[in-house]
Amino acid sequence: MKQILILACLLLSLQVIAQKKSKIDPATQQVNANKEAALAALNTAYEADKKTALQIWEYAEVGYKEVKSAALHVQHLKDAGFTVETGVAGIPTAFVATYGTGSPAIGILAEYDALPGINQSASAERDPIVGKNAGHACGHHLFGTASVSAGIAIKELIAAGKLKGTIKVFGTPAEEGGSGKVFLVRAGLFNNLDAVIHWHPDDVNAITTTSALANKSAKFKFYGISAHAAAAPDQGRSALDAVEAMDNMVNMMREHIPQETRIHYVITNGGKAPNVIPDFAEVYYYVRHPRRKDVVEIFDRVVKAAEGASLGTGTKFSYDIIGGTHDLLINKTLAETMQANLNKVGGVNYTEAEIAFAKKIQPTMVAPVDLATATAIKPLSYINEGNSGSTDVGDVSYAKPTVGLRAATWVPGTAAHSWQAVASGGTEIGTKGMLVASKTMAMTAIDLMSNPELIKKATEEFNKSIGDYKYKALLGDIKPALNYRD
Repeated sequence: MKQILILACLLLSLQVIAQKKSKIDPATQQVNANKEAALAALNTAYEADKKTALQIWEYAEVGYKEVKSAALHVQHLKDAGFTVETGVAGIPTAFVATYGTGSPAIGILAEYDALPGINQSASAERDPIVGKNAGHACGHHLFGTASVSAGIAIKELIAAGKLKGTIKVFGTPAEEGGSGKVFLVRAGLFNNLDAVIHWHPDDVNAITTTSALANKSAKFKFYGISAHAAAAPDQGRSALDAVEAMDNMVNMMREHIPQETRIHYVITNGGKAPNVIPDFAEVYYYVRHPRRKDVVEIFDRVVKAAEGASLGTGTKFSYDIIGGTHDLLINKTLAETMQANLNKVGGVNYTEAEIAFAKKIQPTMVAPVDLATATAIKPLSYINEGNSGSTDVGDVSYAKPTVGLRAATWVPGTAAHSWQAVASGGTEIGTKGMLVASKTMAMTAIDLMSNPELIKKATEEFNKSIGDYKYKALLGDIKPALNYRD
């Protein structure tokens, strides 16, 4: 009898606990159900998404030339029921896809431009593709596809009445040097959002908690006088001499600028024949620093170097601003939310064939990393100043609370902008990481659309980070440099 009584009490207690849980937390139950539905939808969409990503990998279109890549994403969004506006902010390959109405309004960023001058087959050995002049060495074929798929998963929940609000997918061209998102920010296209979500291919799984470097870039053009280099050298004024004089002055300047600065350049035109004094030459410069103010000041000194080179060589010069991006503001409130979702999704598990691929390609790397890195999830760790590259997501982060992640789409140890990155991105190693990203972004969007307090807290943090700063694009009022890759 005593045992029966104890058992009855136990059963009653469990029933009470279950009832309390049900009464206390229906909202959480709905959020969890929505997340499970989104994960199931993304799993179902994976094969089609893989096909899309690999098709864009084949296209490999450079900044502002992503005609076929953008069109593919636009068509998928239209087919899913989105209203899509193309050619936004004066950029033919930019778009905004919208579904739903009212608040909360969440944006997801999509990129799809490739890098010039690097291409590779999906092979673990160096194998350039003859006749192909670009490759997805930064994985943006995966970036755009994951973002579009996550947006569609959220749309389905809105359509089913499970979520309320608006989801927007932003097609943002020319991240690689063209600062495409800056023009969208400048046009006010993010003004009515509550938060923005993004991601980037990488060789690890981690939330983006490190700021990016602010960046300003330009092409410096020098105009001289052509002449026979042997018969009449005194009659000529070499534009190439001006480029080299500028480069020498900038290189000497490195000793007298903040050590965090990064300055790089390529001579894009130095003449055509040694026996002809070149009357035109061009050099393309990037100036980077963790702080936007310092970038502006250092860039102005680079312009002075160009001016001095022009005077010293008897040439004329001009320059065209190509891009300019802010540093990246980190929103810890949103980072913590996305971290929880990434932990739930988990990393990438390789098949035997993928392990063999990874082991074959790793000896070609400078610093190979344990393959288990692709499976692991990095804990949150904040670094105040950027110590890596630059991104036009930085400007978006000055418009609205922004959060992003990196997913392991490349064999651990792979450097971005490398042939190894192109190779991994052309295999299922890349698309598996893409799925990690799409799931994490979708789950984070669900949290944001389900929890007004989360948006409120993230916005308060954003406002504190901004302070009294009034956004001003570092590239000024220029139009998009649509032919900067020519």
